[in-house]
Amino acid sequence: MRRRILGATGMSVSEFALGAMMFGRMGNQDHDDAVRIIHSALDAGINIIDTADVYSAGESEEILGRALKGRRDDVVLATKFGRPMGDDPNHRGGSRKWILRAVEDSLRRLDTDYIDLYQIHRPDHETEIGETLSALSDLVRAGKIRAFGSSTFPAEKIVEAQWAAQAQGSHRFLTEQPRYSILTRSLEAAVLPTTQRYGMGVLTYSPLNSGWLSGHANLASSHRASMLPSRYDPSSPTGRLKAAALTRLNVVADDAGMTLPHLATAFVRAHPGVTSVLIGPRTQEQLDGLVSGADLELSGDVLDRIDEIVPPGVDLDPLDNYAAEPPALLDARLRRR
Repeated sequence: MRRRILGATGMSVSEFALGAMMFGRMGNQDHDDAVRIIHSALDAGINIIDTADVYSAGESEEILGRALKGRRDDVVLATKFGRPMGDDPNHRGGSRKWILRAVEDSLRRLDTDYIDLYQIHRPDHETEIGETLSALSDLVRAGKIRAFGSSTFPAEKIVEAQWAAQAQGSHRFLTEQPRYSILTRSLEAAVLPTTQRYGMGVLTYSPLNSGWLSGHANLASSHRASMLPSRYDPSSPTGRLKAAALTRLNVVADDAGMTLPHLATAFVRAHPGVTSVLIGPRTQEQLDGLVSGADLELSGDVLDRIDEIVPPGVDLDPLDNYAAEPPALLDARLRRR
């Protein structure tokens, strides 16, 4: 599998990254099978694995800790913090108090003494970004993490963090992890140009748009749909848009001689601002199907046809990027007096 350099981290990573969200009670509850899938991904040439403390309440990290025994130094290991890990308001976010606690918890579950890439899972609108950067910089100096990054930050928050790091003389975010797929393209307008400007590595997630581009014959019966059935209703306004796009995209994939999932992952990899594409298989069959398309490339003509179906910068469902919504849009009290 081909490699790319992950921004200014200097770390060489495979063009596919293994996302571990589906390992544990959120997906594959068979730990032995999950370990086999992880080993299979490593044997296929994937060398970067991404998880988060919140995935199955830490269970995903524990499975990875077990799977990487004897292979830890061959892997770029990434995890995330910031999402609620309980009811206590101090057990979330980007405060120094929580970061110093969260990193120790992740190190213990991962059974390692260092994390290669530590990422804040979502913007924390209640904590000064300088506080977060300062705490993370101290972890780099202590050797507990090698680099740190952001996830699902809008362009203005990425810039704010870069300026804050420069102003206070701390380390800066070296990576960003945004959602990106053929059906979710809003980040092309500002996020990816901004990460390119600052030389940041980019690990995109959800290239199959949470299953819409998986080629599944009956989306309503899929594992993802069982968790959020309303998001997979083809009769809803956005569902009709996606279903219509799928009909046309299947024709493009057939004409290109590839499956729809291969078209979807190749599309994301084609953007020059993307370093690695996170794939999140729940089963060995899903992993094998995705990895088999690792070397496929799309011609300019195919990319042009995709642009005609879903124009650059467009999200067919605005809720696909719900995590980036600022509080000012979600809380009416911030807009009214």
